[in-house]
Amino acid sequence: MKIILTGGMLLMASLIFGQKDMDTTLPYYELPAASEIYTAGTVAARMVDGLGFRYYWATEGLKETDLAYTPGSEVRSTGETIDHVLNLSYVVLDATLKQPNTKRDFSNSSFEEKRKQTLLNLKQAADILRASNDLSDYNIVFGEREFPFWNAINGPIADAIWHAGQIASFRRSSGNPINSNISQFNGTVKQ
Repeated sequence: MKIILTGGMLLMASLIFGQKDMDTTLPYYELPAASEIYTAGTVAARMVDGLGFRYYWATEGLKETDLAYTPGSEVRSTGETIDHVLNLSYVVLDATLKQPNTKRDFSNSSFEEKRKQTLLNLKQAADILRASNDLSDYNIVFGEREFPFWNAINGPIADAIWHAGQIASFRRSSGNPINSNISQFNGTVKQ
């Protein structure tokens, strides 16, 4: 079957397919624009955005050999660390959604699905935080135990930042270093 597109139809097809591509683009290729005001919510959101940017680039282009890499038998592999960061992203997201954290099973999910879900979780949490002035309602709830948002900062957010650095280090050790064109300071990709 041969399809012939005229100028107008080609433009329309480009717009439709281009829109489809934009809908599937993952967040955090670059940091979103910084807020013009400083509130508890915008600062907390920027922390999560920074995590998202670092995680995006730490995990971009990982191969099976990278995912299997571990520096020793007592250390999580990169793939296991990615699972842990996904869990941490759900802890933060559940707190911002004001719902208890529940154990989730993603053992049947591919690396790409886990990466995408982690980035989407972080983006959703950051967007909720950015629109908030009072973070006191965003408690972490594990069963009967409840912790204030302070624990989200020093717990899952800081822990996930730590692990994004670990993934970047592990991938260098497995022979696939992180893209050297990114600027962690500016949250951009150098052209």
